[in-house]
Amino acid sequence: MVELADILNDVNARIAAACAKAGRDPGDVEIVAVTKTHGPEVVREAWEAGLRIVGENKVQEAAWKQPQSVSGPAWHLIGHLQRNKVRAALELFSCFHSVDSVALIDRIQTIAAEIGARPSILLEVNMSGERSKSGMRPDEAPAAVERALASPNLTLEGFMTMAPFVPEDKVEETRPVFAGLRALRDRMEAQFGVSLPRLSMGMSGDYAVAVEEGATWIRLGTVLFGERPKVKPQRTVDAGDAGESGEGGGEFDRVLD
Repeated sequence: MVELADILNDVNARIAAACAKAGRDPGDVEIVAVTKTHGPEVVREAWEAGLRIVGENKVQEAAWKQPQSVSGPAWHLIGHLQRNKVRAALELFSCFHSVDSVALIDRIQTIAAEIGARPSILLEVNMSGERSKSGMRPDEAPAAVERALASPNLTLEGFMTMAPFVPEDKVEETRPVFAGLRALRDRMEAQFGVSLPRLSMGMSGDYAVAVEEGATWIRLGTVLFGERPKVKPQRTVDAGDAGESGEGGGEFDRVLD
């Protein structure tokens, strides 16, 4: 069995090579360790290997896993966030990568103000135009940036996107998506006169290309921890917000690493 330390050495070497190609500092790239469907022992393994950010797709999974996990990591929500789960999510996560609408910005701000939370957020943009992916359209980003910057409890850090899933020999096809998000970020910085330093993009199959195009957070799970255990999906409603309508019919299972 290959040790996580050895895997990380290989991953970090690929990050360094991508940064050298792009003229970037490897220290500007952080790994978000995606522990979806893995247990608390994997969170500990990641922490002990030097990874400082844990990424989870679902609020209900983090709710049982986090109390049983090693203290120390920052927990980021990288999966779709329903409005009826915002209150629970604010108790668990310091950063939301997948804020995809002005309505969700407003909901997070309202609950954050009530409980005194001050989360960081990223705006998720669907740069590929695929109907199977969530995220706002690029032309919706200016209004979302404006609303986020006007929300006193929220810190807008940047943007997130997902590229199409492609075979390994066609990974270059993901480059326009990553380059497009970086260009959108640059336009928003210029338009609003703010710094938006974070770009969450790149997963296990395409992270090197994402780093070449400016990724600062890469979401890695399978490449670090292997294939996920098979688990039965669960539908839950957080009691504190049971009266709120959600986004669609329930959380859907997106692979984000």
